[in-house]
Amino acid sequence: MKPSVYRQLPSPTYVMDEELLIRNLERLNDVRERAEVKIILAFKAFAMWPVFDRLAPYLDGATASSLNEARLCYEEMNALTHAYSPGYIPSEFEQIVKYSSHITFNSLSQFEKYKGTVQNALHPVSMGLRINPEYAEIGVDLYNPTAKGSRLGVEKELLKNGLPEGVEGLHFHALCENNSYVLEKVLTNVEEYFGHLLPHLKWINLGGGHLITHKHYDVEHLIGLLKGFKEKYDLEIILEPGAAIAYQTGYLVSTVLDIVENHGVKTAIIDASFTCHMPDTLEMPYRPGIIGATDPVEGRPTYRIGGVSCLAGDCLSEYSFQEELRIGDRLIFLDMMQYTMVKTTTFNGIGLPSIAMLEKDGYVRIFKNFGYEDFKSRLG
Repeated sequence: MKPSVYRQLPSPTYVMDEELLIRNLERLNDVRERAEVKIILAFKAFAMWPVFDRLAPYLDGATASSLNEARLCYEEMNALTHAYSPGYIPSEFEQIVKYSSHITFNSLSQFEKYKGTVQNALHPVSMGLRINPEYAEIGVDLYNPTAKGSRLGVEKELLKNGLPEGVEGLHFHALCENNSYVLEKVLTNVEEYFGHLLPHLKWINLGGGHLITHKHYDVEHLIGLLKGFKEKYDLEIILEPGAAIAYQTGYLVSTVLDIVENHGVKTAIIDASFTCHMPDTLEMPYRPGIIGATDPVEGRPTYRIGGVSCLAGDCLSEYSFQEELRIGDRLIFLDMMQYTMVKTTTFNGIGLPSIAMLEKDGYVRIFKNFGYEDFKSRLG
């Protein structure tokens, strides 16, 4: 992104780069067409609805984990959703059915409670169960859905005698920005633990976490794996990546407000917050790139980056720059479209970043600015 572009933006602002988004979508569509699978958007990672019209030609809809997401899919993607929730809220369930083509249940008890409502829907809705394949390669327990004692998915012992009548599909989610070789290991477990069920299904949802748009992802291996599994069991295969769609497609533009020094450590305070606007940088933890910055290099100007909230831990460890930072400089964080806007908060009353898109013709379109009412309306 050219300096002439980000200098004209309000600060802070999330900026989607349309060219980078289309690049990712074309790669996903290549997998979709050659493997003959369905690929749907996971709103939990990316729900920037003003660009849904760009997504529509490349995807088969979306997956939702709440009534709000299901309604967003229906209204802004003009599609019925694949719904899944660890626990459906009774007062919302009939509306979720209205907006859904598929509904996956996290437990047998949820299935038994709601199957009648689904069967009586005004349009056909296919029911599925989430399973726990008991294998994952995820370094952070917070993001591991297959860990011992997980609340997510039905255990193999509960399905050893077969599926309840009315179940047409299975769903699992065991990846976290992984490659196709990890998926292959997960599928091995799925076949070992749930293989007796597969011939009786219409579809299987392989969840998200497939980082297909990473430059080192082995797309050919993935296509071969999917085609082989599809042919073996004669199933419709569904993938629901979220991060892969938005991976490396945009930025968070921020401004240096102050530079403070304590015991020789310099901190550049910015008008954005890691706690409020980039929570994965603290939870994963995920260290984002910054344009013009590197990991610490001895002899170069080096700074911690501090967020604007009062939380002591709202900061990232040191980055080095070619020149000393000054108040008013813009810091541009990379890969800020996935798991960012969907997880923002207004802690401390801190304003949310504006939302914009750099279009292919170089024009910057601002979709949304936030103000006091956005903060106030959440609290009463």
